Amino acid sequence: MELEADARRGHLRPTKAGGTPRNPAHPLSPLISSSCFHQRETGSSLIHVVLVGLACFVFVFLFLFSHLVPPRRLLRRPEPDGTVAGERRSLSSLGPTHVTLLPNQVDSTITMTICSCEETINEFEMLTRDAARVQKDTLKKILEINASAEYLQNFGLGGRTDAESYKSCIPLCVHNDIEPYIQRIVDGDTSPVVTGEPITNLSLSSGTTHGKPKFIPFNDELLETTLQIYRTSYAFRNREYPIGQGKALQFVYGSKQVITKGGILATTATTNLYRRQRYKEGMKDIQSQCCSPDEVIFGPDFHQSLYCHLLCGLIYSEEVHSVFSTFAHSLVHAFQTFEEVWEDLCTDIRDGVLSKKVTAPSIREAVSKILKPNPELADSIYKKCIGLSNWYGVIPALWPNAKYVYGIMTGSMEPYLKKLRHYAGNLPLISADYGASEGWVGSNIDPTVPPEQVTYAVLPQVGYFEFIPLEKPIGEETENSASIHYIESDPVGLTEVEVGKIYEVVITNFAGLYRYRLGDVVKIARFHNSTPELQFICRRSLVLSINIDKNTEKDLQLAVEEASKFLEGEKLEVMDFTSFVERSSDPGRYVIFWELSGDASDEVLSSCANALDLAFIDAGYTGSRKIKTIGPLELRILRKGTFKEILDHFLSLGGAVSQFKTPRFVNPSNSKVLQILSRNVTQSYFSTAYGF
Repeated sequence: MELEADARRGHLRPTKAGGTPRNPAHPLSPLISSSCFHQRETGSSLIHVVLVGLACFVFVFLFLFSHLVPPRRLLRRPEPDGTVAGERRSLSSLGPTHVTLLPNQVDSTITMTICSCEETINEFEMLTRDAARVQKDTLKKILEINASAEYLQNFGLGGRTDAESYKSCIPLCVHNDIEPYIQRIVDGDTSPVVTGEPITNLSLSSGTTHGKPKFIPFNDELLETTLQIYRTSYAFRNREYPIGQGKALQFVYGSKQVITKGGILATTATTNLYRRQRYKEGMKDIQSQCCSPDEVIFGPDFHQSLYCHLLCGLIYSEEVHSVFSTFAHSLVHAFQTFEEVWEDLCTDIRDGVLSKKVTAPSIREAVSKILKPNPELADSIYKKCIGLSNWYGVIPALWPNAKYVYGIMTGSMEPYLKKLRHYAGNLPLISADYGASEGWVGSNIDPTVPPEQVTYAVLPQVGYFEFIPLEKPIGEETENSASIHYIESDPVGLTEVEVGKIYEVVITNFAGLYRYRLGDVVKIARFHNSTPELQFICRRSLVLSINIDKNTEKDLQLAVEEASKFLEGEKLEVMDFTSFVERSSDPGRYVIFWELSGDASDEVLSSCANALDLAFIDAGYTGSRKIKTIGPLELRILRKGTFKEILDHFLSLGGAVSQFKTPRFVNPSNSKVLQILSRNVTQSYFSTAYGF
């Protein structure tokens, strides 16, 4: 906090090369005072005094102008060197000769980061105060640079860039609507299909539910919006939990890259980011450099990469200031693995020799360069580990300077929070930003809020947003229900949403998605200036349905939370879960799969099956159960390690663990995952909650 206060008081200000320093206290004040003193000493003529006074006035005017006029950095495209036209380069690129320091200087990198954070927050405040205009300008920019796109021309937009023409010409769409256009890009069509410039990269969605990923266009503009989102959330995070120079223990993984029929590079959205130098520079600017070398991130084997992430994190344990992965699931999986390999890690550090289990040459070579014998560190880690109670607080114990644990923790990640809190001990859990492969939506600007209550402020410059109002039919307004069945109204703009109401998010991005329905249900929690803060409710996509019943992922999650209370008496927990609709029997039934932390009694598991059945309160489900058009719910217990096997299957298809989300519903088309589940069932329990 002292560093932050010093920075705000002006003890450190960057200056541009050859330019006028921005701090009037230093060195302008010494310059002014010494000049005036010199005039008094020599008794120079009045004109000299006037000239000096005029110089003072000019300096003061320039200073005030540079501080009071806000920077305009909206909607500018990257230059060839990766910077943005007219944008101040990162402080790290200015070099030490461009920074004026006082004799009692503090760490320059820390202070410069704080200065940059304040600037970012000020810019965010400026943009959100005029969100309606920024949205108008953003849409205009998107439509201008993509005016030649065939998709827009086919709907008769004719080069118009106003919102009214856009919404009257271009229909709402889902991925199936634009898939024929994207397929042409996949096959090598270089004409302006969905964007003005050819698409040279594609992102792959996870495809964990249906087993088949979707292609999403990716370009440099999406990279820039990613960095804007990251800088904004980091600025607010750093204000609450300031960090200095150091490293981040990041469990991040590249995925396999594929070349499409048309020669387009396709990989996960995260890998598209990690492989760009511009992204690495951006992460360095916000003090988020990974402990591990690139060879670990892009290693050919996930398990070897994870082992080396842990090892590198321990080597730099005193420098680690944050722990991160894309999803909470990846964090939990990492520390579950640590429980199994910690002694091997201690041996590696003690001897300075990498375990033989790491066989990938690229990983071995890179990690061996930073691994040196350190018996003292190995002994310290060993003592700390054996002193832990069931691994509670392992993160702060081994990384004492870590300020927080960071990752996406909402939606399908909420079930992992209990275990993650166990590992994190007293460290705060901070939910990362809100977005998807299709584009970013908002930043978490209040990192002190627990993940269950987090909201996201929409950044009006990263895309053009609309919101479809959703209302539940009369009789289905139950607070705990997340039923898919909604009555829709016409979409409204970003600044037209109402607090307390429910909407589906629609996005128009810079990479060829126009009025694209994300399928996310959000609630408007409040406004920050004139931009809304969203609370993520659930994915709208249907999970469980047999006839008139309709239950979503959120409904399933609530049911599992309710039923798992019966496990508390035996000190057990649900490690992971998924679901399936069994239609081979008549009537059909819901099947819920659980992997548990230990063995539970038949009596307890029978109670869990009944509780699951009763927890689905959708009117279509309860009515169908009563008249026997839906059969008794079945709870199937899985062997330990089943969901790790599903993860391995996902990785074998070319996916990245940083993108993996356990499928909460397994579609019949995903036959391989169904086979994995079926062969690992150890026990089965049918509900008797409805008397049959």
